[in-house]
Amino acid sequence: MLQKDFNPVLRFVAVSDVHYKDDHCIEEERMEKALKIAYRLAEAHPTYKRLDAVVANGDFANSGTETQMLKFKATMDNNLKPETVYALDMASHEYHGAGVEAAYELFQKIFERPVDGHVEINGFHFITMTSSHGCEYEQDKVDFARKALLEAREKDPKKPIFFFQHPHITDTVSGSIYWADEKFYTTFMDFPQVIDFSGHSHVPINDPRSIFQKHFTALGTGSLSYFELDEFDKYYGTVPPNKADCAQMLLVEADENGRVRIYPYDVLTDN
Repeated sequence: MLQKDFNPVLRFVAVSDVHYKDDHCIEEERMEKALKIAYRLAEAHPTYKRLDAVVANGDFANSGTETQMLKFKATMDNNLKPETVYALDMASHEYHGAGVEAAYELFQKIFERPVDGHVEINGFHFITMTSSHGCEYEQDKVDFARKALLEAREKDPKKPIFFFQHPHITDTVSGSIYWADEKFYTTFMDFPQVIDFSGHSHVPINDPRSIFQKHFTALGTGSLSYFELDEFDKYYGTVPPNKADCAQMLLVEADENGRVRIYPYDVLTDN
């Protein structure tokens, strides 16, 4: 249940690692259920009943085929209301098919948008960054990020800036030792208002280590496909038993003063 004494002017969902396959898969059903839950929770709020955005933070397609990207777009087109926009970025799994360049071209053709994005929603800035290759970023991506962050801060230095990239920022949230890239860390240190969302590790977001608040705020976004861990000292390695009992998302609200509430949500148990 969303907090009744918090009056949002923005609400969005963040997911990652959805892993759509060519054939029908359980992840499609979980993504649709996540959206239904988000709308239900939004509509139950006494003052603000909108879902303004959905962000899919990389690995939405398991191997980056045209079929998988078209299916994900169809889920968005068929389940989002007109007032809800969606944003997304790519990383390693989208490149497993024909490689990075082909994935970039396919993404732009299907979704009709650039691979890196900077949009304003209800006065809040959303920056999405697609990796250069695998789950790493070259200097041009860092330059794009800094320019976008400067533009957002100039518009309103007090508001949070929502930033999305697939791998975690190294040594921040749980999962960020192995499933991470450090390129944006020093940039974010100049922008304490950044709230960063990342995935890649599949680490459960009910782990309290999935939020980091030091120089900036960072959150893991979990998965809608299967759990994995950043801990190699287990007898089962990094993949736990019952790994597929997994569907998690973050529901995020901000008010007119720039305060933010983040609700980790389990889609399977609906709580």
